[in-house]
Amino acid sequence: YGFINTCLKSLVVEKYGEETWEKLRLQAGVQDSFLTFEVYKDEITMQLVDKACKILGIIARTSKPFVFIKISLFCYMVLREFGEYFFEFCKRSGYDHMLRTLGGNLYEFIENLDALHSYLSLSYEAILFFFVFPQEMNAPSFRVEKNEDGSMHLHYYSDRRGLCHIVPGIIGAAALDFFNIEISMEIINQTEEEERTGKKEHIVFLVTQTPVFSYKERNEFSSSPQYLADSEKRNENQLSKEDLEKAKNAIRDRGSSVCPVKKSHWKTIRGIITLGKGKLLRGFDPVYPKSLWIDTKTFCNGLPFHMVFDKEVGQAFVKQAGVSIQKIVPGLQTMGICLDHYFTIVHPEVPFTISSIQKFINSQFVFQTRREMMPESWKQRPMLELRGQMIWMESLQCMLYLCSPLLRTLHELEERQMHIADIAPHDVTRDLILLNQQRLAEMELSNQLERKKEELRILSKHLEEEKKKTEALLYAMLPQHVANQLKEGKRVEAGEFKECTILFSDVVTFTNICAQCEPIQIVLMLNSMYLQFDRLTTVHDVYKVETIGDAYMVVGGVPVPVPTHAERVANFALGMIIAAKGVQNPVSGNPIQIRVGIHTGPVLAGVVGEKMPRYCLFGDTVNIASRMESHGVPSKIHLSSSAYQCLKYKNFEITERGEIEVKGKGKMHTYFLIRNKTATENEIMGRP
Repeated sequence: YGFINTCLKSLVVEKYGEETWEKLRLQAGVQDSFLTFEVYKDEITMQLVDKACKILGIIARTSKPFVFIKISLFCYMVLREFGEYFFEFCKRSGYDHMLRTLGGNLYEFIENLDALHSYLSLSYEAILFFFVFPQEMNAPSFRVEKNEDGSMHLHYYSDRRGLCHIVPGIIGAAALDFFNIEISMEIINQTEEEERTGKKEHIVFLVTQTPVFSYKERNEFSSSPQYLADSEKRNENQLSKEDLEKAKNAIRDRGSSVCPVKKSHWKTIRGIITLGKGKLLRGFDPVYPKSLWIDTKTFCNGLPFHMVFDKEVGQAFVKQAGVSIQKIVPGLQTMGICLDHYFTIVHPEVPFTISSIQKFINSQFVFQTRREMMPESWKQRPMLELRGQMIWMESLQCMLYLCSPLLRTLHELEERQMHIADIAPHDVTRDLILLNQQRLAEMELSNQLERKKEELRILSKHLEEEKKKTEALLYAMLPQHVANQLKEGKRVEAGEFKECTILFSDVVTFTNICAQCEPIQIVLMLNSMYLQFDRLTTVHDVYKVETIGDAYMVVGGVPVPVPTHAERVANFALGMIIAAKGVQNPVSGNPIQIRVGIHTGPVLAGVVGEKMPRYCLFGDTVNIASRMESHGVPSKIHLSSSAYQCLKYKNFEITERGEIEVKGKGKMHTYFLIRNKTATENEIMGRP
């Protein structure tokens, strides 16, 4: 179910971060989220667990590089951690009270885990059957045995191999939280289960327990021993020796201790509850009548779904059956028939023998009728399932199966053409069917809300992706801080920059090329060139102002002032000359040639217009930079004297051009930038 996968995701995200989960799910090839009541293939869960063991193992080894631990140990650690987290996740998901009421001690808690799975299956399977399709809740199974030394043997059965290490995490967390004890669990046997009809993984754990004393309890037992001794003496005087001995024997006989820890004398005394005049509650002995005051007919009518069977030659033979089960399975009216001719055991998956059933006596048993043995009217209906407990009657050497019809919804009741009246008034199955019907509607509503939530999450994710694309496009047109101000509806004030470096470039003989080529060839040529120039703006962190035809304009030191604006633009210009050599002239087939002009000076910058707003530069610096480009030489970088002054001590090779006549400016002393003395071509081009 999605609940398991969601828990694993929550663990990874909470403890290792979103990036680790994203990496894990991509390697496992699964979706990002799971619906609680959705059925997913076991392969998805197993893939997630496998990749989690590997990826989280790598993280652990990276964080402790000098510690060598086998990968199998990492798997054990990850699975155990998942078990502990799964217990907390269940509590947070609303199962806290349900788990706490399973038993008064660890033995009872484990003994009733199968019953909890059986209850949950009513909800999960019913909603799947009613709204989707029938699907079994393939939960693991637990069987626990007490040992004389107070330890326990926990038998774990599962169809899913390799997940047994989750069990110590779950049981350990429950023991500490509910019963204040620490446990150690050691695998003492691991086999293919032969007792069961299905091939299951069967793991036997040895469970030993140690009580955990709180700080307050330690103080009580260690700080005032004299007070404890006096209290013990006073309590001994209040109880007669006979009652005290009887109480101690009763407690010893019942084996009611949760932990395999010997209680102190004072603990034993304090645990005794007196009732009336010296009568001990824990020393209670039931009183039985000399004869059973109920006749056979009343018993079979009062418990309409029960069966008594014994063992003969390893098989189970019916001795007695309730009236309702006889009505449904008429063959049971013939006493002495073989029970497994009419029923199969669905859960637990054991052979139909008394000896096998006795091993799982504390489990809930589910029987299903055999289709071929049912009356003709039943053969077109779904088979009836019975669920109940087994009670071994030692004096009669017979097994009593107290059961009820396993029905989850009114729909299932109608399918079998049964009625509420067929179920005994004292049987809570009547209430369960009606309550479950109401709960199913609530669960379906919850399921729909969960699906809508998931749909909204996906839409929100797509919206966020589209928002990022839109912002990326906007930031490509305007500086980020300017774009953000415009998005907020604010007016962007023009700003003065005391010093920046501006570059202009154009394609030599561009007019002639346009006259001799198709428009699409011009577009392809410019696009090929501009894509490389755009990449270089990112490499050297300069701002692309605009392109007009073959003219390309960039600036350094605007909109963010930086002291290295001239060096950045100079390196960008060197990259442009190299990049242009890789772009082909569509007329001659030779590399195209560009002219580049650079000037340094003050500018005013601001946003112009409301429709298709542009971030523009104003001032004489722009004009001079443009003149440097138009009066330049093909495949050369033309520098003004102010740009030269910024670069002459910055490890650039520069040659003097001399005085030239510049349109509108008169005579100007200019220079050519040749190369960067310290940077390689790969560094200039941003190549690895």
